[in-house]
Amino acid sequence: MPAGIRATVEFDTPSVCQIASIAHAADSAVNTVSRSVVADSDTASVSEFVVETEDPPDDTSLDPIFSYGSKHLYRFSHDDPTGCPCECLGEFGCPVDRYFAYQGTLTLVFHAADYEQLQDVIGELRERFPGTDIKRLVRSPTSDAPGDSIFVDRSKLTTRQLEVIQTAYEMGYFERPRGANATEVAAALDINQSTFSEHLAAALTKLLGDILEAR
Repeated sequence: MPAGIRATVEFDTPSVCQIASIAHAADSAVNTVSRSVVADSDTASVSEFVVETEDPPDDTSLDPIFSYGSKHLYRFSHDDPTGCPCECLGEFGCPVDRYFAYQGTLTLVFHAADYEQLQDVIGELRERFPGTDIKRLVRSPTSDAPGDSIFVDRSKLTTRQLEVIQTAYEMGYFERPRGANATEVAAALDINQSTFSEHLAAALTKLLGDILEAR
């Protein structure tokens, strides 16, 4: 089976993309972007998108080229790099599969050929856009049997939360019957039981969020 990975990433600053900036200024949403295909390197590709608003913003870098009712069509050329996340993905040969800009947040879905490419892409995105948030990672099944594989983003855990959940696991806290109770795990971590429970609950909430939101 293919080793590809479907990734959903989110950016919480509209300035990373002029499409997201215009959608934010218009208090509208953009979920479809069309892009032209060019035959040679001397011709720049062109992107188009529609913003629905009764009053299109006039303080943006683009003006609509066509309007019908409350829908306004914008177009811009990629002849000059803008440093947006979509261009970054394009440098790795990963086209954007889904695009959604709303209320200042940009969400992109793309596919990486394998885990190594995913690491390179995410690393570069985080280097250029520090606020990059991995929302979901789904991997293709690796056998002929139906599968439902996902990635859990362990980087969401704080150092302390990771230490708590790893210690609890190693001491058999999650086994039945338990190899250690909460008091014993807390003692091994040199914290009280209440603090242990708080860290454990926070860590499990983050990890389960990845699992359940991917369904």
